[in-house]
Amino acid sequence: MSCREKKVVNTDQAPAPIGPYSVGATGGPFVFTAGQIGLAPKTGLIVEGGIEAETRQALTNLNGILEAANSCMDNVVKTTVFLRDINDFARMNDVYAEFFKENPPARSTVQAAALPKNAAVEIEAIALVCKDEDC
Repeated sequence: MSCREKKVVNTDQAPAPIGPYSVGATGGPFVFTAGQIGLAPKTGLIVEGGIEAETRQALTNLNGILEAANSCMDNVVKTTVFLRDINDFARMNDVYAEFFKENPPARSTVQAAALPKNAAVEIEAIALVCKDEDC
Protein backbone atom coordinates (compact mmCIF):
# COMPACT_ATOMS: atom_id res chain seq x y z
CA MET A 1 0.00 0.00 0.00
CA SER A 2 1.46 3.36 -0.93
CA CYS A 3 1.18 6.28 1.45
CA ARG A 4 -1.44 7.84 -0.81
CA GLU A 5 -3.89 4.96 -0.65
CA LYS A 6 -6.74 5.03 1.82
CA LYS A 7 -8.88 2.02 2.64
CA VAL A 8 -12.08 2.22 4.65
CA VAL A 9 -12.44 -0.36 7.43
CA ASN A 10 -15.76 -2.18 7.83
CA THR A 11 -16.61 -4.67 10.56
CA ASP A 12 -19.58 -6.06 12.43
CA GLN A 13 -17.40 -6.19 15.56
CA ALA A 14 -18.09 -2.51 16.26
CA PRO A 15 -21.24 -0.40 16.02
CA ALA A 16 -22.13 0.95 12.60
CA PRO A 17 -21.36 4.65 12.14
CA ILE A 18 -24.13 6.97 13.32
CA GLY A 19 -23.14 9.64 10.81
CA PRO A 20 -21.21 10.24 7.58
CA TYR A 21 -17.92 8.67 8.66
CA SER A 22 -16.12 5.32 8.68
CA VAL A 23 -15.32 3.35 11.84
CA GLY A 24 -11.75 3.21 10.66
CA ALA A 25 -9.43 3.91 7.77
CA THR A 26 -5.94 2.82 6.86
CA GLY A 27 -3.37 5.00 5.20
CA GLY A 28 0.24 4.02 4.74
CA PRO A 29 1.37 1.97 7.73
CA PHE A 30 -1.38 3.30 10.03
CA VAL A 31 -4.98 2.59 10.92
CA PHE A 32 -7.02 5.43 12.38
CA THR A 33 -10.21 4.63 14.25
CA ALA A 34 -13.24 6.76 14.79
CA GLY A 35 -14.02 7.44 18.41
CA GLN A 36 -15.80 4.53 20.02
CA ILE A 37 -18.32 4.81 22.83
CA GLY A 38 -19.76 2.00 24.91
CA LEU A 39 -22.32 0.92 22.29
CA ALA A 40 -22.96 -2.79 21.96
CA PRO A 41 -22.61 -3.63 18.24
CA LYS A 42 -25.62 -5.95 18.19
CA THR A 43 -28.09 -3.72 20.02
CA GLY A 44 -26.81 -0.24 19.22
CA LEU A 45 -27.41 0.68 22.87
CA ILE A 46 -25.01 1.98 25.50
CA VAL A 47 -24.03 -0.89 27.79
CA GLU A 48 -25.18 -0.71 31.39
CA GLY A 49 -22.75 -0.62 34.28
CA GLY A 50 -21.32 2.89 34.29
CA ILE A 51 -17.92 4.16 33.25
CA GLU A 52 -16.19 0.79 33.68
CA ALA A 53 -18.61 -1.10 31.44
CA GLU A 54 -18.65 1.69 28.85
CA THR A 55 -14.84 1.86 28.77
CA ARG A 56 -14.58 -1.91 28.38
CA GLN A 57 -17.09 -1.89 25.51
CA ALA A 58 -15.44 1.09 23.79
CA LEU A 59 -12.07 -0.68 23.90
CA THR A 60 -13.63 -3.95 22.72
CA ASN A 61 -15.12 -2.04 19.79
CA LEU A 62 -11.70 -0.54 19.01
CA ASN A 63 -10.18 -4.02 19.08
CA GLY A 64 -12.75 -5.22 16.52
CA ILE A 65 -11.93 -2.32 14.20
CA LEU A 66 -8.20 -2.90 14.53
CA GLU A 67 -8.54 -6.61 13.79
CA ALA A 68 -10.62 -5.80 10.67
CA ALA A 69 -7.78 -3.50 9.59
CA ASN A 70 -5.09 -6.17 10.13
CA SER A 71 -3.86 -4.63 13.35
CA CYS A 72 -4.25 -5.23 17.09
CA MET A 73 -4.22 -3.50 20.45
CA ASP A 74 -0.49 -4.20 20.83
CA ASN A 75 0.12 -2.02 17.76
CA VAL A 76 -1.71 1.03 19.12
CA VAL A 77 0.69 3.98 19.26
CA LYS A 78 -1.72 6.75 20.39
CA THR A 79 -5.16 7.03 21.94
CA THR A 80 -7.35 9.94 22.85
CA VAL A 81 -9.88 9.48 25.64
CA PHE A 82 -12.82 11.85 26.03
CA LEU A 83 -14.62 11.75 29.37
CA ARG A 84 -17.99 13.27 30.15
CA ASP A 85 -16.74 13.73 33.73
CA ILE A 86 -13.00 13.93 34.46
CA ASN A 87 -13.77 12.60 37.95
CA ASP A 88 -14.28 9.20 36.24
CA PHE A 89 -10.60 9.17 35.21
CA ALA A 90 -9.35 6.65 37.79
CA ARG A 91 -12.13 4.14 37.11
CA MET A 92 -11.70 4.50 33.32
CA ASN A 93 -7.94 4.14 33.76
CA ASP A 94 -8.29 0.87 35.69
CA VAL A 95 -10.21 -0.71 32.80
CA TYR A 96 -7.93 0.89 30.18
CA ALA A 97 -4.94 -0.76 31.90
CA GLU A 98 -6.55 -4.19 31.34
CA PHE A 99 -6.26 -3.65 27.57
CA PHE A 100 -2.76 -2.12 27.57
CA LYS A 101 -0.78 -4.18 30.08
CA GLU A 102 2.68 -3.70 28.58
CA ASN A 103 4.15 -0.88 26.54
CA PRO A 104 0.99 1.26 26.60
CA PRO A 105 0.47 3.80 23.84
CA ALA A 106 0.79 7.54 24.21
CA ARG A 107 -2.49 8.98 25.42
CA SER A 108 -4.36 12.23 25.87
CA THR A 109 -7.40 12.42 28.14
CA VAL A 110 -9.78 15.35 28.19
CA GLN A 111 -13.17 16.17 29.61
CA ALA A 112 -15.73 16.85 26.89
CA ALA A 113 -18.82 18.99 27.32
CA ALA A 114 -20.97 16.25 25.77
CA LEU A 115 -20.48 12.94 23.97
CA PRO A 116 -22.72 11.14 21.44
CA LYS A 117 -25.70 9.35 22.99
CA ASN A 118 -24.76 10.89 26.35
CA ALA A 119 -21.90 8.37 26.66
CA ALA A 120 -19.57 8.55 29.64
CA VAL A 121 -16.44 7.88 27.54
CA GLU A 122 -15.25 7.92 23.92
CA ILE A 123 -11.89 6.54 22.82
CA GLU A 124 -10.10 6.77 19.48
CA ALA A 125 -6.84 5.14 18.43
CA ILE A 126 -4.02 5.24 15.92
CA ALA A 127 -2.21 1.95 15.36
CA LEU A 128 0.34 0.39 13.07
CA VAL A 129 -1.01 -2.03 10.48
CA CYS A 130 0.54 -5.47 11.03
CA LYS A 131 3.10 -6.89 8.70
CA ASP A 132 2.14 -10.46 7.83
CA GLU A 133 4.74 -11.92 10.16
CA ASP A 134 3.61 -9.67 13.05
CA CYS A 135 -0.02 -10.79 13.20
